[in-house]
Amino acid sequence: MFKNVIVYRIGAGWSATLAQMEEGMDPARFVECGASQEKAIGWIEPRGAANGPLVESVGGQLILKLKIETKAVPGTVVTRKANERAQQIEATTGRKPGKKELREIKDDIKLQLIPKAFTKESAVTVWIDPDALLLCIDAGSQGRADEVVTMLVKCLPGLAVALIDTKVSPMAAMSEWLITQEPPPGFTVDRECELKAADESKAVVRYSRHPLDTEEVKQYVESGKLPTRLALTWDSRVSFVLTEGLQIKKLAFLDVVFEGASTGKDDGFDTDTAIATGELRKLLPDLFEALGGEGLSMDASALAPTTPA
Repeated sequence: MFKNVIVYRIGAGWSATLAQMEEGMDPARFVECGASQEKAIGWIEPRGAANGPLVESVGGQLILKLKIETKAVPGTVVTRKANERAQQIEATTGRKPGKKELREIKDDIKLQLIPKAFTKESAVTVWIDPDALLLCIDAGSQGRADEVVTMLVKCLPGLAVALIDTKVSPMAAMSEWLITQEPPPGFTVDRECELKAADESKAVVRYSRHPLDTEEVKQYVESGKLPTRLALTWDSRVSFVLTEGLQIKKLAFLDVVFEGASTGKDDGFDTDTAIATGELRKLLPDLFEALGGEGLSMDASALAPTTPA
């Protein structure tokens, strides 16, 4: 269900019933791109059932899904066709189009090509833990997570969130774990890492399927190459890659997690949700603790709706 996790703290005091959330999100249901529309974004049914609820509650955990559809026209095609039209204008009138006119030509060509462009679709799963006041977004980049947060804040009145902050930065903690070769309790260091120099060289060293408890790795870190990604396993149950920005990537639930799990008459959605949220509800507090605990205490008055810069 989750491949990546970007975690936010929800401001204290926010709450909403399922009916209130549905009411706020319904006007923003996904509608596919029109003929001349470059991008469409909106909520879809997490379970996949047409005209179903936009918010699913499984064991008190709330699951939402945002769909994004884009039409991309290659810039090289637009530029080539614009140059061809500019040459035609010059050949027939003797006048060479200026920069402003050339921009207008490109805009016109782009509008003509959009209806013919192939569409690209993606969906982002959102998990809200109302009790722990955590918001988790399955996004591979901060920019995509920002899009989701913007939609949430727009559709759910009073919602305010901020990225989780920890007292020890992931980079500092990962450096310590690699130098001392002592991961935090409950975690093991796996065989993937990225080290990046902090100086102007920006030199990068990447290890894949390689032991990290070596003198070479230790010397790299001590000489100033800092870890930006590190593979970890928690409690022999969940493996992931931690990034310098406290993002969780390549999330995978290990076989032991699924022992005894049965979908029964379930379509798989409830079981997958229960497993994923159940494991993450235990992993995340342990990870924050390994990073010195959360930073400044945050409440609703300290948080503001988050929107992209």
